[in-house]
Amino acid sequence: MNNLTNSITLTIIGGGLAGCEAAWQAAIRGVPVVLHEMKPDRFSPAHHSPLLAELVCSNSLRGADLANAVGLLKEELRRLGSLFMQAADATKVPAGGALAVDRDQFAAFITERIASHPLIDLVRGEATEIPADGLTVIASGPLTSDALAAGISRLTGDYLYFYDAIAPIVEAASLDMAKLFRASRYGKGDSDDYLNIPLDEAGYNAFVDALLAAEKVPARDFEKMVHFEGCMPIEELAARGRETLRFGPMKPVGLVDPRTGAEPHAVVQLRLENREGSLYNLVGFQTKLTWPEQRRILPLIPGLGRADFARLGSMHRNTFINASALLTPTCQLRSEPRILFAGQITGVEGYVESAGSGFLAGINAARIATGAAPLPPPPTTALGALVNHITTCDPAHFQPMNVNYGLFPPLPGRVHKKERRARLAERALADLAPWQAEIASA
Repeated sequence: MNNLTNSITLTIIGGGLAGCEAAWQAAIRGVPVVLHEMKPDRFSPAHHSPLLAELVCSNSLRGADLANAVGLLKEELRRLGSLFMQAADATKVPAGGALAVDRDQFAAFITERIASHPLIDLVRGEATEIPADGLTVIASGPLTSDALAAGISRLTGDYLYFYDAIAPIVEAASLDMAKLFRASRYGKGDSDDYLNIPLDEAGYNAFVDALLAAEKVPARDFEKMVHFEGCMPIEELAARGRETLRFGPMKPVGLVDPRTGAEPHAVVQLRLENREGSLYNLVGFQTKLTWPEQRRILPLIPGLGRADFARLGSMHRNTFINASALLTPTCQLRSEPRILFAGQITGVEGYVESAGSGFLAGINAARIATGAAPLPPPPTTALGALVNHITTCDPAHFQPMNVNYGLFPPLPGRVHKKERRARLAERALADLAPWQAEIASA
């Protein structure tokens, strides 16, 4: 690592996962950073904490196993020295086959590291303009303020957007445990990691009927309602067909009720939200129902009749640029390479993907500042496959994307389907090593 302070200062707009990761990677490579974060002077509709790197949707970072592409991405970031992964590993809570964190401890971990680094100047207050010159990373997130969004729009042209919905969180002490059972799907992980609420056919149908009839938060007149498939509100899923929820977030497969010895007709699964075990997240229950409707309908679920909700679901507009038309695989703006973009505003979807995008923007900004050429990751890695996709796919049909093995270049020769993911992960980690050595030497 280059530990000598560089004369070029990097400006980063946004103190979320991507912005903090970018700031950290640049700073530990000797580049001074000015990090702008609008909280606590101003909060977006989904943010509530003054801490940096606030997790707003869920405390789950999804699958931990290399059989999942996101598990591979986490392992790559771990090996690369990601601040995001340092925080995640230090604050994890039990979650079966997933990696979940105590969200407050996680945000506090990153905030302390960023605020105490001698080369990072943390400036609290809204950034409303993009600097007219100088090296800049825009990591303002999918909830970019109107003023800054206008500036980005002037820089990049037309915007795309979608709606993201947040799942409710319930206080554990208010659950009727007699109507729940503990189990992880297919027995993966500790059985205490998840609580499960079984529903019979009549109870499931009554819940679906209530969802379909419920009042929803309307979009503003000038906004078209577009949802990302990976975070679809439960009422939108229910509207697609009566059985849709049973094959989605309420699927009973792999969960056996110990009181009956059989799989229920449907299941509501609750995931541990914090280390103390005092909060649970309703898995897959992101919603745009009005809050009064949520208070009326959610107690219809067995075990939630007297539930106290620490947070109800909500919805907000997520904004992203058309990265395939605008960005290079090094996160630079093609029309103005001094500007880099990072995080969900680039069209990557998910916490881990956002942090990975921030990592890449941070190291490439540092390379530019120190006179080295920016360097994209190998497309055979999880980080490289994701970035390659969002910057080279058809711009006419650009949509946000989670990392997945379908983005990876195919393996040579014939590979048995059961071995494919393991082989892709093995190749990715092998190809990561020389790239890691190269970015560490600059």
